Amino acid sequence: MALSKEEKNVIVSKFGKKPVDTGSASVQIALLTKRIADLTAHLKANAQDATAKRSLMTLVGKRHSLLDYLAQHDHEAYEKLIVTLGMKK
Repeated sequence: MALSKEEKNVIVSKFGKKPVDTGSASVQIALLTKRIADLTAHLKANAQDATAKRSLMTLVGKRHSLLDYLAQHDHEAYEKLIVTLGMKK
């Protein structure tokens, strides 16, 4: 399920440099992390949903690519983001 406009605005204001900064890697990673968490919860209740599993794998791959990019170009922001989102890496 897609994020509501309010949820998206909260994430963008928390991780973005500006209130309308939706393109930075930090914001994109935070949005993907929220969607991944929602899909994971959905799959716990609906384990046979193959389309959701495929979508989850796609989102995880995109997030991994963005994390690699951020780690190469701004390592301090990468470390801060990992701690803030509570991720392992």
